[in-house]
This record gives sequence, C-alpha cells and structure tokens, in this order.
Amino acid sequence: MIPTHSRFVIIGAGIHGLSTAWHLARELEGRGTGSGADIVVLDKSGIGSGASGIACGVVRNNYFQPAMRELMAHSVAVWESDPQAFAYSPVGYMQIAPEPMRENVAKIFAEQQAIGYPSVLVEGARDCRAYMLDLFGDWQAQGITAVLHEKKGGYANNMRSLQGLAANARAHGVQILGGPRVTGIRTDAAGSATAVQTDQGDVSCDQLIVAVGPWIRDLWSMLGLPDRISVTGRDGTTHPDRPMWTYWALQEGTLAVDPSDFTDNSGSMPPVIHVDSAEPLLDDVSGELITDQMWGIYYKPDFYFGGVQGGTSPYMISGPAVEVAVDPYGPESPEYTVRDDFVRMWTSALAHCHKRFEGQRHLYRREPTGGIGAFTPDSFPVFDVFCENVYVIADSNHGYKMIGVGALVAKELLGDRQGLLQPFRFGRYSTGDLHPASNSPFPWS
Repeated sequence: MIPTHSRFVIIGAGIHGLSTAWHLARELEGRGTGSGADIVVLDKSGIGSGASGIACGVVRNNYFQPAMRELMAHSVAVWESDPQAFAYSPVGYMQIAPEPMRENVAKIFAEQQAIGYPSVLVEGARDCRAYMLDLFGDWQAQGITAVLHEKKGGYANNMRSLQGLAANARAHGVQILGGPRVTGIRTDAAGSATAVQTDQGDVSCDQLIVAVGPWIRDLWSMLGLPDRISVTGRDGTTHPDRPMWTYWALQEGTLAVDPSDFTDNSGSMPPVIHVDSAEPLLDDVSGELITDQMWGIYYKPDFYFGGVQGGTSPYMISGPAVEVAVDPYGPESPEYTVRDDFVRMWTSALAHCHKRFEGQRHLYRREPTGGIGAFTPDSFPVFDVFCENVYVIADSNHGYKMIGVGALVAKELLGDRQGLLQPFRFGRYSTGDLHPASNSPFPWS
C-alpha cells in the first residue's frame, strides 16, 4: 500500500533510483539520523522497466571529458565492490580508433594515468595491428592507429544488477513500490515540493529525488522547469532558445552465435570492444558501400543475451521532444525498435573487424530491440537541486554504467556537496562551463 508520507521519495526504480535509495539508507544509518524506512521508491511499472532494464550493460571509463572519466572511475569502484550481486564481469574495455581520433585517445590515456586508472595505449598502424592480432587471430580491420586498452571495466547484466541493488536497499528497510503512476507534484507558496501526486494517492515528502531516465521530460514539466533554454558555449557565444531535451533512438542487437566461441587467442573472454573507423564500410553480403563517413560499433560476447551483443551510434529523433512517444518503452515500441538498416550496418561492421563474422548475418536474432533516451543540450548529465528540495538526476542516457552516482547524490541530500558532481550542474548552460566535445560518431563519448 502506498504510504501517505515519506521523508525521502524517489521516483524511478532504475540504476540511479535504486543506487540512491541503497546508499542513502546506509548514510542515514551511519550518521544515526534515520534508516531505509525513511525512503520510498515509486515506479509506475516496477524495477528495471525503463532504460536500465534494457541496457547492454557496458561499464567503461573511456570518455574524452575529464569530469566524466573521474565520475566513471568512481562508478567502476562501486561495480567492483560486489561483482556477484551486480552480475558484473570485469573483462576490461578497448577503444580502437583511426587517425582522426588518435590525439584524443592519447589524451584520454594520459589523463587516465593521472587519476591512477590502469590502461595501455598503443599507437601507430603497425603496432596497433600487432596488438590486435595478438588478441584476436582473425582481426582484419584496417586504418587503426590508436588502441586504448582499459584493464578495468567490462559489462554487467541489466536486470540482475538492478535486482541486486533492490535487494541491498530492501535489506536496509527501503520500500520499493511498483504500480503508482506519478501524475503531478504539489508545491507550496515558496515553490518547494510538498507531495508527489499519483493515481493511487498522494505521498507527502521532505525531499524528492527524480531519477526517471527518458521520462525526465514529463517530470521536468511537472516541476515547472523550462523546456527551452539559452546555452552559452565554451567560446562565450550564447545560443538562445535551445531545446532542453532531445530524444535519440538507441540501436542494439544480438548475433546468435555461441558466446563461448568469441574468445581471445588464449581462450579467455575478451574485453568489451569499441571500434571507430574512418574506412569505407561495405555490405558484408553484397559488397555495396554502406557509408564512407566515420562509423562506430561496440560488441561483446554475452551469455545473458545468448550471443555477441552490441550496437552502433544512435540516431536523433526528429521533431519537438514534447511530441515523442516515450510509452510504450523499449522493445514494446514498434516506432523505435531497430530496423534492417541497423542489422545490415552492424553485422557488416563485425565482419569488417573479424573474419569469423563474415557471412553470419543470417544469425542475427530477429527480435524487438532498442529504446530511446532523453539527451540534454550538451549530451551530458545534469545532477542538481531545483525547487529547493527536488534533486534531479538527468543522466542524458549515460546512466546504467554510472552506478556510483547514487552514492554521491546520497551525500548531497544530507548536505555534503560532492566535487565529482560539480561539473554537472544546470548552471553550466548559462556560464559556458560545458564539457569538451570529442570527434567520435557517438553523442556520449
């Protein structure tokens, strides 16, 4: 039964909502100022019913932006704290890149060394090819001049990790309720949130945490926050009337081969592989040109997905954010599941990289996959307080790997500002303190 009051109400039972609930309960107990019984998590459908529940599960530090790397190093440590509970496979991560990205990759490596994050950098076409052939005997991608091999990171299973977080939170007394649909937020004369309105009754609260992934557009509106803003660039130029939210469609799928067949030369499970290429991509079946622009894919053997699973760059959904149908979500949406052009591109790219994948398109698993994400104006998260007592976690689709954000948010909710979250405040859009942009084909790199 839905309570009438809770000191802390968290909307969203994905990676951020559950991580925040668990860490907040621990903080309250550790400080002697409360317990998990002071926390309720509301989700209209239940645990993992949004983006976290369909995430491919990649965990990496590999970002061009220094603030993202530091935040991800913190999150990797949380993944490593209990690999079994979080269904985490620490196989590592590799970024494989062409000459136009080499300088950026080298910079990432240098800054990883500065924060003590273990990685290996290989540069030059000959050395990169030798390094990859030492890992995979069938490696055949050309034009690679930078390989960054992160020794930490890997991947986790989406729903098992969420169930692990939920079990941890419940063990501390947190109540997680699936079913109540949030319909509004009641505020007082000063603008502070006083209650969450649902179709099963209102829940008054002292603090509200919004962690709703792609539904942030709707909660943002309920809070009376602007759907268009001015954005000041890093060069000081102001760009007026920019949309606060833009939706992108994610493209992922699975090649139904035995995951144990995709091992490295030693017979071990390989790192998660991310390849960016400036080489022309040809159709593996017809030989026709698919693209002569820079392209990128990622992939891994995954026993949970039952094959080699991965994806490619998302595409922007045209039209205003207010017109995008977020529900039904993910594979349930016929509008935003992947199409044949993704299958053609991704399987051809796999064959471009590995001889073992040539002629394997017929093994692509024809099932609904994909989802959509709500991106901020600079495609990076916003972690900040609004309306005096509402903490918004708007992850711009970086979310699943950021399991550690909840630990930092929990401390901020109790008054301890966290330096790792400072670069992600909403105010950066007016001051011009934006994150640097990379030249990757992915909007979140």
